[in-house]
Amino acid sequence: MRLTTAVLPLAASAFALQHDGAQIPLEPSTATTFGPSTLDTIPLLGFGTWNLKGDNVSEAVSWAIQSGYRHIDCAAAYGNEKEVGKGIADGLLKTGLKREDLWITSKLWNDHHGTTAPQTAIDTTLRNLGLTYLDLYHMHWPVSQSLLHKNTIEYLPTWSSMTLLHSKGLARHIGISNFSPAQLRDLLAHSPHKPYAHQMELHPYLQQSAWLAFHEEHGIEVTAYSPLAGSNPTYGDYPEGLEPLLNNTVLRSIAAKRGCTPAQVALAWGMGRGTSVIPKSQHKERIEEDFGSLECELEEGDVEMVDGLGVVKHRFNNPSEDWKVDLYEGLEGV
Repeated sequence: MRLTTAVLPLAASAFALQHDGAQIPLEPSTATTFGPSTLDTIPLLGFGTWNLKGDNVSEAVSWAIQSGYRHIDCAAAYGNEKEVGKGIADGLLKTGLKREDLWITSKLWNDHHGTTAPQTAIDTTLRNLGLTYLDLYHMHWPVSQSLLHKNTIEYLPTWSSMTLLHSKGLARHIGISNFSPAQLRDLLAHSPHKPYAHQMELHPYLQQSAWLAFHEEHGIEVTAYSPLAGSNPTYGDYPEGLEPLLNNTVLRSIAAKRGCTPAQVALAWGMGRGTSVIPKSQHKERIEEDFGSLECELEEGDVEMVDGLGVVKHRFNNPSEDWKVDLYEGLEGV
């Protein structure tokens, strides 16, 4: 397999040393100016902002844009959209890019479902991000949360409201996240407005190939969150007996053969399936490393080896028990 994604130019810049071995303060860039390239489809490689926190969130987002990322994934629930918005503005300034050169996604949280609340939610998100429109606005979950924090499965009235946001030009596309097959089929049956994209957990340990095929058949794009599996500390420790993905001997052997890193192999594998991937980091070196996945070329045998890891079928993110609702019915890893 050879990726057909065009490699975006890397910005040349001088940076301060890593601070305290963790987050990095990013210095002003001497990045070259890129020409305009209005985006009509979602870029395969995106920069995730979940769990970005601390004093260099804005700098990390800015550096991602300077490094070549053109797809930034946000959400109201992440609690950092103001900082992300500052980073977007700084990245645009330092690269000479325009707003339309970026694909920016955000998500509607569960406490703003219904017929009117989505309008309030997107207005707040746009204000926090410093934007006038989103390229993609997802329903984060098919779950409505009441003022008393009671959760119920609900999505059809909310989806109808989101179509109005699209018609107003506030979101160029609207999508869903974390839906089950029955819920997506129900949505398709009751709305003439098909989701542009579906964001879900996907990685070599949770491949969901049949579910991906369903989306391809219906012309729905797929974005893979947690494309590096349980590398995010929010998920806690790996289950006993499951090797951390980035230490997996299969990925390490492929990486050694192809001159890539294990993370780049996992991301290249994900993009090779036609899914966009949204790794995140606040570390300059890892941001650049993940962007380098666009140059990681996998052969057919490599892909087959990674495909073989799919027997695990392990899902890291499932709040069903905490929320007291049934999620992901009929899918792997439940």
